[in-house]
Amino acid sequence: MWGALILGVLFRGALTQISDENLGWNFVNEYNNKVGSLWNENVKKSWNYYTNLTDYNLEVMTNSTLQMAEFDKEAAKNASTFAHDGFGNATLKRLFKKIVNIGFAATNDSEQLKAISNLEADLTGIYSKGKVCLESKGCLQLEPGLTDIITNSRSYEELLAVWKGWRDASGKLMRTKYTDFVKAMNAAIKFSGFNDTGEYWRSWYETPTFEQDVRTLFEELEPLYVELHAYVRKRLKEKYGKDMFPETGHIPAHLFGNMWAQQWSNIYDLLVPFPGASSVDITAKMKEQNYNVTHMYRVAEDFFMSIGMEKMTDAFWQNSMLVKPTDRDVVCHASAWDFYDENDFRIKQCTSVTEDQLLTVHHEMGHIVYFQNYRHQPRLFRGGANPGFHEGMADIVSLSFQTPEHMKVIGLLDEVPQDSDSDINFLLKMALDKVAFLPFGYLIDQWRWSVFRGDTNSSNYNQHWWDLRCRFQGISSPVKRTEEDFDPGAKYHIPGNTPYIRYFVSFVVQFQWHEALCREAGNTRPLHR
Repeated sequence: MWGALILGVLFRGALTQISDENLGWNFVNEYNNKVGSLWNENVKKSWNYYTNLTDYNLEVMTNSTLQMAEFDKEAAKNASTFAHDGFGNATLKRLFKKIVNIGFAATNDSEQLKAISNLEADLTGIYSKGKVCLESKGCLQLEPGLTDIITNSRSYEELLAVWKGWRDASGKLMRTKYTDFVKAMNAAIKFSGFNDTGEYWRSWYETPTFEQDVRTLFEELEPLYVELHAYVRKRLKEKYGKDMFPETGHIPAHLFGNMWAQQWSNIYDLLVPFPGASSVDITAKMKEQNYNVTHMYRVAEDFFMSIGMEKMTDAFWQNSMLVKPTDRDVVCHASAWDFYDENDFRIKQCTSVTEDQLLTVHHEMGHIVYFQNYRHQPRLFRGGANPGFHEGMADIVSLSFQTPEHMKVIGLLDEVPQDSDSDINFLLKMALDKVAFLPFGYLIDQWRWSVFRGDTNSSNYNQHWWDLRCRFQGISSPVKRTEEDFDPGAKYHIPGNTPYIRYFVSFVVQFQWHEALCREAGNTRPLHR
């Protein structure tokens, strides 16, 4: 797999570690040349599976993952023949650090890696294929069917049926597999020197106090959330009646217009402080103007080009999955993909014509723009400075995109309101997305880190989940839950094994960056305009 350079390195490494930085650069350059085609093939096979959930595609993806792990192990072994900790060049030193830190691939048990890959695929498959059968509407998947109901219905009982039905069809079926998944990951990651998977994930932030840092940050922001929660609880009691709410002060989890109660702007119509002030239904405007999915992506592309970014590549338009196929099962959860060939970037999204989905389009395209801007870096540097950084970069665009002035520019708002009542309406809607999300973004990995440590196990998965949701979000289950349920699995990022604290970090830094960019641009007006 490796050329004469690496064989020579291995021979010399048996005697002494190599400190010659020129040889180190030769090694890194050869690695960079080889890994590009391997990553490209691996991502292609993952894409094929996630956009067509067949057993054949799963087998091909799993085999590719195992081959990639073997390459990573060999590369790490070869890199260890260099005394890279003593290199003077900081860039070279960091590149070597990335080559030797191979995560789960360090395990000496290939069956363990295969189990991790297969279990993740099984869990994701359960989530993606889940259906809820309702008397009046037939059998529906999460997107778009169940999402449409949870977004638009204002019937307490209908919302409850959808909320419970989705958890029965997804998380409840994952419980045993998830236990096996955690066990396999924890066993594999020990070969990389980590006590558990959570410790490995936190290491990506390169801050030894990271866990305490995010706790402190959440505690600073929590009072604002508590005030928002109190306002929302009052208004929802007026809508549904106080008898539907527990005396503990919690809000039933199915009433927020979102399957996970993570963002609340879908029930803005129930919460608007000044109904008589200017307020526009962007979704209605989009449909009035005959928006379709392609136009939504063109609007996003135009926005990025207006601030000096590149347009999407031809490969993006040819290869992306922008609507849900009707002939096969897919993973609908929106995501952006880098194929590591400097040209092929894609979005996978089952897009609907709504305001919320338009923001998601901008978010995912924000990832693509970031991919495009670092595509000339060494492949090991093609990623965010940390996971929260990438999400923050993707989200910062939405802060400018959804301002009233920009909505007027693209024709989704007739006039920019100037009165304070309209400002408060707009800022509340923003808070229902950005502030409401904070405890949810914080607690997901509080639960998962506890599972990885062994403090939470299959005997109390659901109990601890609801303890955290009650404590941090101030919400409660609308029906009795037991340890036969597995409600964490009803959220994609649990079966999909995507670390979640990145979103909490991103929801903080995006406002810091937005303020700095506006200041740099000489803006002296209120930032939300």
